[in-house]
Amino acid sequence: MTQVKICGLTRLEDALAAVAAGANYLGFIFYPPSPRAIAPEAAAALAARLRAAAVDRFARPDRPRLVGVFVNESPAAISATLAQCGLDLAQLSGDESPEVVTDPASPLFGRAYKALRPRSAHEAAASSARYLAPDGLPGPRLLLDTPHGRLYGGTGETGDWALAAALAAAVPRLMLAGGLTPDNVAAAVARVRPFAVDVAGGVESAPGIKDPDRVRAFIAAAKSA
Repeated sequence: MTQVKICGLTRLEDALAAVAAGANYLGFIFYPPSPRAIAPEAAAALAARLRAAAVDRFARPDRPRLVGVFVNESPAAISATLAQCGLDLAQLSGDESPEVVTDPASPLFGRAYKALRPRSAHEAAASSARYLAPDGLPGPRLLLDTPHGRLYGGTGETGDWALAAALAAAVPRLMLAGGLTPDNVAAAVARVRPFAVDVAGGVESAPGIKDPDRVRAFIAAAKSA
């Protein structure tokens, strides 16, 4: 069954709705230019309240994993934010070097994965070979997003599903992002067959404000495809 990440969370009620609907990953964006950005202090408080409000769900072996999304921060700073906020994984959505993910000496080794935005199948294959996270993580090994000239993801633009399908066939545990909505995620899952899908704007009523009906519809469509 395809796993689901609901990203860009800024409110407890939205996080609780995602957990109740069966989300596997909950994402918090630590990139101030994003309209869905959250400060580490606020994310730490939100994560603590979330765990207290859904204590039974977080006590299970298949508990939701909390993910911090970072752009071009140092590994030490990212590691400190993960600890401060009680997060499980880091998603690296900037221009980070492969060693941040692949080097056992990195403070993020074994708990980070890279977001890629390739413009061709050749670039996708080359980048995935360089950035593939080690096996055995409790999450994705790569995220595939839609390329954009200036923005680090979150564009709402649908990607190349043929390219994504080829990469998913070659790369275990690939997460797919880019323009996904409750209306198209089932088709994306059927075409690409990813390990997981990632959504932010596609389930919102406003930037950073999730629509609980769209969250439930998205998760149901992804998991039943």
